[in-house]
Amino acid sequence: MLHYSECQETQRPTQPSVDTRISGCQYSRPPRGAVPAPATGSQVTRPFRIFSGNANREIADEVCRYLDTPIGRANVQRFADGESDVEINENVRGVHCFVIQPTCTPVNDNLMELLVMIDALKRASAGSIIAVMPYFGYARQDRKTRPRTPISARLVADLLTAAGVNRVLAMDLHAGQIQGFFNIPVDHIFAMPVMMDYMRTKFSANAVIVSPDAGGVERARAYSKRLGTSLAIIDKRRPAPNVAELVNIIGDVNGRDAIIVDDLVDTAGTLCAAAQGLMKNGARSVYACVTHGLLSDPALERIHASSIKEIIITDSIPPRAEVKASPKVRVLSVAHLLGEAVKRIHQGDSLSTLFI
Repeated sequence: MLHYSECQETQRPTQPSVDTRISGCQYSRPPRGAVPAPATGSQVTRPFRIFSGNANREIADEVCRYLDTPIGRANVQRFADGESDVEINENVRGVHCFVIQPTCTPVNDNLMELLVMIDALKRASAGSIIAVMPYFGYARQDRKTRPRTPISARLVADLLTAAGVNRVLAMDLHAGQIQGFFNIPVDHIFAMPVMMDYMRTKFSANAVIVSPDAGGVERARAYSKRLGTSLAIIDKRRPAPNVAELVNIIGDVNGRDAIIVDDLVDTAGTLCAAAQGLMKNGARSVYACVTHGLLSDPALERIHASSIKEIIITDSIPPRAEVKASPKVRVLSVAHLLGEAVKRIHQGDSLSTLFI
C-alpha cells in the first residue's frame, strides 16, 4: 500500500523549463523561491495628476510649481444656461487625482463644479480622487442652532462622498467635528505654520492673542503657546447671522498689541466690533490674523474705518483686486503648505509635522 505522501509524489507533474518563449522574445523566469535582484536605474513612482476648477486656479498653479508637475489638462466651463461642463483631456486610468477647488463665492457654482469634476474622474477610472478644499463652504452650518434648520455641512459631505471622492484635504475647518461627517479619510491641516512665520517677525512676547468668541479659544491658545504670549477671550452674543454684540473681554489687553485670530472673516462686523472693544479696554493696537478672507461687502469699508491696523489673510480664497490693493490687508500664500500636504498624501507619508 502506498502512503499519501508517496502517492502525491508519483502524481506530481513534470516541472516546465525555466526558460520559455513569449511572442518570439526570450523570457527568463527565475527559479521558484529565488529572490529577485534589486532594480537598477530610475524607479517608477505611482502616477498622480493635479486638476483645478475655476474657483482658485492661481493657487493650483502654485501647487504644481512647488511639486514640479504640470497641471492636469481639463476643460472646465459652463453651458449657456449655467450648467457645469467638464471634460478631462488626458488618460487618468489608475492615476491618483487631486482636485483643487475651494467652495468660495459663488459657493453653489463652485461646489457643483467640484462635484461634476469628481464624477468625470470617477467615470474615467481614476485610481483615487482627493478633493483639496482650501476653503470648505457651508462649514458654518455644522449644527442646528434654531428649530427646523439644516445641517448643511453634513449635506455637503454626503454630496462629495456620493460623487465618488476617496479622500478630502481641508484647511482650517470652521468646526473640527465636520471631519466626522465623512465616512472617508479627511486630512485637516492648518495655516498656522504660514501665519507664524510672519507673526514671529512682527510681534513680541508683549502681544496678546485674542479669541473672538468662546468657540475659537482652542485656536487662540495654540497661537499663544507658540508665540509665548498671553491669551484673552471676547464674550459676545450673536442675535442674528453676521451680527454680533460684544459683552465683555476676559483677560488683560491694556498697553499691548492685540492679535485677533479666527478661521474666517465675512462681512467683518464681528471683527470690527471686537477691535473697538479692545481699544476701549486699553489695547495699544489691534491686528487680525484670519485664514479665510471672504471679505464680502461691506467688509473692506468697515475695516478701513475701524481701528484695525492690519488684517492678515491667506490666498485659500482668491483675493479680489481691491483686497490686494488695500493698505490694511496682508495676503500670505498657503500654496507650498498645500503642495507639501499633497506630496505626503500621495507618497503615504505622515502629515502630523505640518501641524507644528
